[in-house]
Amino acid sequence: MPTLHVSSLSKLHETVAAVHASHVVTLINVDTVVERPAGINKANHLFLGMSDIVAPMDGHVIPAEKHVGRFLAFVREWDRNAPLVIHCWAGISRSTAAAYIAACALGPARDEDEIAQILRAASPSATPNARLVAIADQMLGREGRMSSAIERIGRGADAFEGTPFALALA
Repeated sequence: MPTLHVSSLSKLHETVAAVHASHVVTLINVDTVVERPAGINKANHLFLGMSDIVAPMDGHVIPAEKHVGRFLAFVREWDRNAPLVIHCWAGISRSTAAAYIAACALGPARDEDEIAQILRAASPSATPNARLVAIADQMLGREGRMSSAIERIGRGADAFEGTPFALALA
């Protein structure tokens, strides 16, 4: 069964190596330099430059439909023969939102609440970026169910950095 792995930037390289990933998604501030992990082809690394915000803020790039659209296209093209690692700065907000979005997109018949509960069990600190989830919810035609499910699991436990985790796809 294909898996998504979520990590922080500081754990990116060791996570990619440990799980033998073939693809990486980076969701991080525009000016952050991220070295592509060894073994990951340039075509298999998606860099999405955005800040971890939910409302416009001077000097920051707000997550937008163009980011989610590029992300959805990338995960749908992933062959699922090897794991995909998704990371942001801390492995708590943007990356957990993206993992949730990917699980919903790649499992269109799966229940949003079930996926959210699995996410919470896998990562007590996960606090998915609500704006990313809301945009994907609309783009995937989930009629608010994704956002509602994330609201129901609530804010994760306080943490400076999330512990890397896996999210299985059905």
